[in-house]
Amino acid sequence: MTIHYEVVSEDNIYCIKDLCNGLMAYQKSKAKIHPEFFDNMNFETRMLPALKSSKENYIIAAKDKDETIGYAYSTIASKYTYSGGFATLQCDAFFDFDSVKTEDVGCLSQFFIKDDYRGKGIGSQMFRMSMDWLNSFKDIKDIFIFVSNGNDDALNFYLNKGFKISHEILDGFITVLRNS
Repeated sequence: MTIHYEVVSEDNIYCIKDLCNGLMAYQKSKAKIHPEFFDNMNFETRMLPALKSSKENYIIAAKDKDETIGYAYSTIASKYTYSGGFATLQCDAFFDFDSVKTEDVGCLSQFFIKDDYRGKGIGSQMFRMSMDWLNSFKDIKDIFIFVSNGNDDALNFYLNKGFKISHEILDGFITVLRNS
């Protein structure tokens, strides 16, 4: 196993399409609350709109030789981007806007590693790279991660990295984590 990491340009975004769709299927398989919410979530309804609505995007891909085996997608966006929709779902705001210190927020938006590559430090490396990128924006004080229900491994991973549970939205469908 020879793992290396590459930044994915928006022009080359389709190289992670299958992994993004794999993430949606994985989340649906874990969900205990409304797994059907994932039925209309895929690369076209999650990744492409997020790219367009964000001010800055950072995608890191983990590769084993030429095979892309994981990715992490982070964004910088106006806090109001999170005011009323999750893929094809309508919901209240993802967080209390008054609690956010600046106009823009950072978000580790999507994170997925193929099964055979989990538990090998790849996720920790992509997480570090994503956090380094998010923290490079000196005016960003608030970083959020949204974890789908049932994905306890992801929730524990982020808690072990220092994030704290802020609240839940959509009746527990998503747990909102925050850096502060």
